[in-house]
Amino acid sequence: MEYRQLGGSGLKVPVLCFGTGTFGGSNEFFKAWGETDVAEATRLLDICLEAGVNFFDTADIYSDGVSEEILGKAIGKRRADVLISTKTTFRFGKGPNDAGSSRHHILKQVEGSLKRLGTDYIDVYHLHGYDALTSQEETLSTLNNLVQSGKVRYLACSNFSGWHLMKALGISDKFGWERYTSYQGYYSLLNREYEWELMPLLLDQKVGTTVWSPLGWGRLTGKIRRGQPIPEQSRLHKTADYGPQVSEEHLYKVVDALDEVAEETGKSVPQIALNWLLQRPTISSVIIGARNEEQLRQNLAAADFTLTAEQVAKLDKASEVKPIYPYWHQRQFVERNPTPVKFEL
Repeated sequence: MEYRQLGGSGLKVPVLCFGTGTFGGSNEFFKAWGETDVAEATRLLDICLEAGVNFFDTADIYSDGVSEEILGKAIGKRRADVLISTKTTFRFGKGPNDAGSSRHHILKQVEGSLKRLGTDYIDVYHLHGYDALTSQEETLSTLNNLVQSGKVRYLACSNFSGWHLMKALGISDKFGWERYTSYQGYYSLLNREYEWELMPLLLDQKVGTTVWSPLGWGRLTGKIRRGQPIPEQSRLHKTADYGPQVSEEHLYKVVDALDEVAEETGKSVPQIALNWLLQRPTISSVIIGARNEEQLRQNLAAADFTLTAEQVAKLDKASEVKPIYPYWHQRQFVERNPTPVKFEL
């Protein structure tokens, strides 16, 4: 398993991270993802560790905290051998202060996560989304204190706009506080908006990316084809409206290209989609999920090969869409603003 540095930090993470949103299934939304119990979760972690994947991602809101509880029990006495990523910001409770990135909510939630995970520190702690009602200074000073106390080791954010992240980095630099090391964002062959502003920003600021939903919200599993209905066993029936929207023609254009490359390589459609992401700039790790052992082994194999430049170009062409303003305008002036930006990983 290949390991990469998480942004500009000294922490090395495997290029694949196991996401535990399928653990628990305590409500209807997460039940559509999966209902993995402790015994099955322990088996899946065993397989991950055998393959060199020691990075596990969860969040306080996943199945109302049950995902964290199951992950903690599955890790058991192996805490020193693994890296845990969890998150806060979204509503956890019914009270007026049970949501957001205020000092009150962050401190309450980090203690809850530590208890549910059965640990005294979190390796990577994310803000799950942006809180426009709380000052960045309040949020960032709180996060900085958590690092200084040893309860959190690295800071990250998720689903921020480019200006949200840049403002936060500027404030952290101004006061000498801990910076965000990582950004967890949605990025897939179906939706490449991440490349327009976030990718150049993260390259410039040396912030690494962990990718969530790399299979396009379940659309690139190899089960969706032109002219065929969505399979009966698909979370899309219950969760499609909550995720990224994709036109049918764009979806089928990308799937057709994936099928061509899959036939050339002998690999599966999801393995090709995951491998394409591993070759993109800024990507430190791609979060994979699995309901069972077979799915997990299939996804882990996505890191065992490398697509050719020609195959990557075929996928790039099929998945490209015209960007919104000002990005389409900037791309007309490549002499001083070269795009797509070419950087080393």
